[in-house]
Amino acid sequence: MQTAMNLDREHCVRAVQSKDARFDGWFYTAVLTTGIYCRPSCPVVPPKPGNMTFYPSAAACQQAGFRACKRCRPDTSPGSPEWNQRADLVARAMRLVADGVVDREGVPGLATRLGYSTRQVERQLLAELGAGPLALARAQRAQTARLLIETSALPMAEIAFAAGFSSIRSFNDTVREVYALSPSELRARIPGDRASGRPGAPAPRSGPAAAPTTPGTLSLRLPFRAPLNPDNLFGHLAATAVPGVEEWRDGAYRRTLRLPYGHGIVALAPRPDHIACRLTLGDLRDLTVAISRCRRLLDLDADPVAVDGRLRVDPLLAPLVDRAPGRRVPRTVDEAEFAVRAVLGQQVSTAAARTHAARLVSAYGKPLDDPEGGLTHLFPSPESLAAVDPETLAMPRTRRTTLITLVRQLADGTLHLGVDSDWAQTRARLLALPGFGPWTVDVIGMRALGDPDAFLATDLGIRRAARELGLPSTPAALTARAEAWRPWRAYAVQYLWATDSHPINFLPV
Repeated sequence: MQTAMNLDREHCVRAVQSKDARFDGWFYTAVLTTGIYCRPSCPVVPPKPGNMTFYPSAAACQQAGFRACKRCRPDTSPGSPEWNQRADLVARAMRLVADGVVDREGVPGLATRLGYSTRQVERQLLAELGAGPLALARAQRAQTARLLIETSALPMAEIAFAAGFSSIRSFNDTVREVYALSPSELRARIPGDRASGRPGAPAPRSGPAAAPTTPGTLSLRLPFRAPLNPDNLFGHLAATAVPGVEEWRDGAYRRTLRLPYGHGIVALAPRPDHIACRLTLGDLRDLTVAISRCRRLLDLDADPVAVDGRLRVDPLLAPLVDRAPGRRVPRTVDEAEFAVRAVLGQQVSTAAARTHAARLVSAYGKPLDDPEGGLTHLFPSPESLAAVDPETLAMPRTRRTTLITLVRQLADGTLHLGVDSDWAQTRARLLALPGFGPWTVDVIGMRALGDPDAFLATDLGIRRAARELGLPSTPAALTARAEAWRPWRAYAVQYLWATDSHPINFLPV
């Protein structure tokens, strides 16, 4: 299969005829005779090849006049892996669209963040995806609206507002156009008592899970491409959790979220075929952004077949991949927060890093209430930390200098870390900061910026694993050997780390 932006018709037809779920989200099948579009794994009888046409995005299908299939629900497919393995203009734009920037700042705001003209952004998105930024944002609003219609008892007017529509009429017209049903007809299709907002009714096959039980709370199903190994993913998040901001409770990883319109709390729990996601939001307009950040945190749009296939080529890595395939890279919901935590973790144990971070949270984090658990604060913002007197920080002087320099540059905009960051440029800017060496920069690149090829050649755990496996253990020699693992070296790091008995490698009980 070629990339979704360069669709190979023969491979697409073959994927549809075999109902191959691995390609859900890579492309969409529009059926000329019915006027609907589907995911490749749609359970209905595949149409004749002559009646199929293929699009790289749901927005392109909608713009061409096709409606979403009511059976396979293509709008609930995992996102395309393309956007998380590239750092070019289109990939960065797609990450920003998913983060709700077009709805909040418009296309000019999107272009400004990317450093290009509005016309150039629109032209490149249209060329690769068959839809411009407004159409892509509209498709996302339609998906959010459907989610709220099916998982909440909110009045339709509130749903329209929360999903980002400018008017009730626009909301009604878009939902009817995309799903061939009115909003009220969509809600009437929900089984049992879920249409009335009462808990306990079964969830549909894909998409939302159960109705909320408290105001502002939604329960969702986050899809992914199989296989997914939850051990290192949730193990890492739980083992490094900062008290007050994160916790492992009742089989779920829970944490606080700083969002554009307010704050939230999320609980994420692994299931065999999805991630159970329970979101409590202060402002429902943050729903789309919160889902996007949770998916990014858990690397749910990855293509594990492509990743593992590449790493298996190395005979020393192949047994690790075969033993537990589908490892993901645990990432973050807040790039600036992770950069601060990376500095706190320099040359100290996991426990010590958590202690340092907990002190900052207690002293400078914004308090919040968590009736369902033990979360107490949002992680301190760069602005609040930039105002701290360095002499009050209980850490070595050089580390204080590193931390204060970082947060001040983040606060004044000299340094920007976000989904739209250019990986190479950001890496160079981080390396220019005092106290930033290759390990700190690479771990930020891997977990905060989302670079799938970031490689921690100087990490002690990686070097120890390399020696045990018979790989070169010096940073230079190991980096040379790792050339064969490109562009998935960040995933190789997860497999190498997994050879140790550290708690980060085990799903908490």
